[in-house]
Amino acid sequence: MQLLQDYFAFLQERYPDVLARTVEHLTIVALAVLFGSLVAITTGIILTRFKEGPIKGIVFGAVNIFQTIPTIALLAMLIPLFGIGMTPAVFALFLYSLLPLLRNTYSGIKEVDDSIIESARGMGFSSLQRLWKIELPLAFPYILSGIRLTTVYIISWTTLAALIGAGGLGDLIVAGMSNNDNFLIFTGTISAIILALIVDIALGFFSKKRDKAEI
Repeated sequence: MQLLQDYFAFLQERYPDVLARTVEHLTIVALAVLFGSLVAITTGIILTRFKEGPIKGIVFGAVNIFQTIPTIALLAMLIPLFGIGMTPAVFALFLYSLLPLLRNTYSGIKEVDDSIIESARGMGFSSLQRLWKIELPLAFPYILSGIRLTTVYIISWTTLAALIGAGGLGDLIVAGMSNNDNFLIFTGTISAIILALIVDIALGFFSKKRDKAEI
């Protein structure tokens, strides 16, 4: 009981700092996922316009390489290029976001039934019209699933951004480890977990509402 009282007193004292770190965390995540979505979804769409060949393998192979690099190692590699702070963190997390977004976009569009595409073609739809009116709407659940999965992962990985001075909830964890402050460590960790759960639930709710609206 005394431990809970001490922790609540700690939260009252450090609430502004926790809120500021949360905002930083969300900013990094939002930028990484936004840039990743713009690049990966666009690339996925472009790849579906090509017939099967080496281009797909080269692109997927390139983005897959980033997934094999440990997060701390990638952040360290980017310091000589971007220095420390938010920029290298956003860029590193952007690279990590590409594969799931690209894969889900490509798979979603490719899963559209060929007979539907042929029917649209027979109705005189251009390639762009087929993409916007048929393929993307049908592939949207796949794309949203990729965004949802990526965002949850990025929220978790962003805690490591504190190691290069990018801020975020990882700052609380690092500060807690440096000062042997368990309250700081717990607050940073549980805040990141709660943040990931909230985003996952929100995107899942949006996906279900959209599915019901279509029905």
